[in-house]
Amino acid sequence: MVACECEVCTSENPNDARLRSSIMVQSSTTTLVIDATPDFRYQMLREKVKHLDALLVTHPHKDHIAGIDDTRPFQFFSHKPTEIYGNKMSLDGVAKEIPYSFQQLKYPGIPKINLNEITLASFIVGDIPVTPILVWHYKMPVYGFRFGNFTYITDANNIDASEKEKIKGSEVLVLNALRNEPHISHFTLQEAVDLVKELGVPKAYFTHISHQLGLHEIVNAELPRGISLAYDGLKIEV
Repeated sequence: MVACECEVCTSENPNDARLRSSIMVQSSTTTLVIDATPDFRYQMLREKVKHLDALLVTHPHKDHIAGIDDTRPFQFFSHKPTEIYGNKMSLDGVAKEIPYSFQQLKYPGIPKINLNEITLASFIVGDIPVTPILVWHYKMPVYGFRFGNFTYITDANNIDASEKEKIKGSEVLVLNALRNEPHISHFTLQEAVDLVKELGVPKAYFTHISHQLGLHEIVNAELPRGISLAYDGLKIEV
């Protein structure tokens, strides 16, 4: 094993301790999580989450679905299966990630999952309205989601004009910004800044950040007004 000696990985600033990207969206009665990362179990324990109504999946890459097996405690205490929402590609990926949950002969204790296929039509989970937004992760269709005045987009490097219209009017946008150097399937920091300005969103946070971007404190200080780097444990009220 090779030890990592980069500044970010050895930083003592807790904002540089970046786990895989995921968010929780809550109303007074409903709790949703977007993407179950390999860090899902730790993230839920850290935030003391006691209840989960649904999981929304942006796309089926490993860093966004590998934690789905760890939804089992929520199923145990609620006596209900986990409701997972995603497009067909994402749901197919979930079924391949935990195939034992979908076999005809189900082993005791496996995750109980209900798959709910969604399109770009808006839908409601509990009392939370959800509007899917199609973005492109190179050539892969990925879903972002808008909840009222808040929009969340990860793993993208291009958004069609018609889908940008769905984002406009948001008060807060969370957007991926991987690094400064060009990348085939992620926005760079400057591309993300330019998109926020184009959309006219007054407050933005950048997520899905590589250690290659640099230290949180230094990068954050150089960003335009209204734009900040997100950090683990960030809470936003809209």
